[in-house]
Amino acid sequence: MWYHKPVIDEELLRSLPNLKIVSSSGVGIDHLDLKLLSRFGVKVSNTPFAVSTDTADFGMALMLASARRLVEGYQMAVSPDTEYFPGNWLGVKVSGATLGIVGMGTIGYKVAQRAKAFEMKILYHNRNQRNKEEESAVGAVYCKKIDDLLQQSDFVMLAVNLTPQTHKLIGKRELELMKPTATLVNISRGLVVDQDALMEALQNKVIRAAALDVTYPEPLPRDHPLLKMKNVIITPHIGSATEDTRRIMMQDMAESIEAALAGLPVPNEVV
Repeated sequence: MWYHKPVIDEELLRSLPNLKIVSSSGVGIDHLDLKLLSRFGVKVSNTPFAVSTDTADFGMALMLASARRLVEGYQMAVSPDTEYFPGNWLGVKVSGATLGIVGMGTIGYKVAQRAKAFEMKILYHNRNQRNKEEESAVGAVYCKKIDDLLQQSDFVMLAVNLTPQTHKLIGKRELELMKPTATLVNISRGLVVDQDALMEALQNKVIRAAALDVTYPEPLPRDHPLLKMKNVIITPHIGSATEDTRRIMMQDMAESIEAALAGLPVPNEVV
């Protein structure tokens, strides 16, 4: 499967009685009905480790671009109407700021490793606390309650899987807990955020800005208000989109398929 296609439903599964495995690109499996696939005896694999480095890099890129108003700056620099660069055109500082990471899995931890180099104070919220050695290596502080993280962070980066528990995890209440100077960065799935609540928070200056690699739907309708906001950066779900990583993802998917057909243990099997 690439870009969640084809759709794996009961009709398709009944038409493929010899199907052994569905090998899906990327980390997220929210597009798959695992119980249905299990009922048909079909294995599932994904490519979680292949995408983690590039996605962490991209999370940092979005945070930096939003903080330093990179897109607006580019537009100003190339505009035929620009006659001078205003001296009071300012962004916000990233180095030394507080980064709250929601979801400290492989991607979230790699974000923390990069943020440490920016001398950021790192908070994180996760289902399970990392061990002390891992926390110490990046200087991360665990927040058992997401509210504590939201209230303290200058940047909040979402790196969780989409599950029933994380569906619209960030809504009106959570956005109102954030600082009015804070930025929300989403590199997970669009549905982790209540998009209407986010739009309202940005319009009313409840938070400063948002940088989104994911939305719902993808792409957004061309008349969607988020596309017109200067304090929003939206990219087309390209967190893992480098030539090297996409090649590795394909190799991982092929290895999983070959293992399943040979009756061997499947690398990266989703259980």
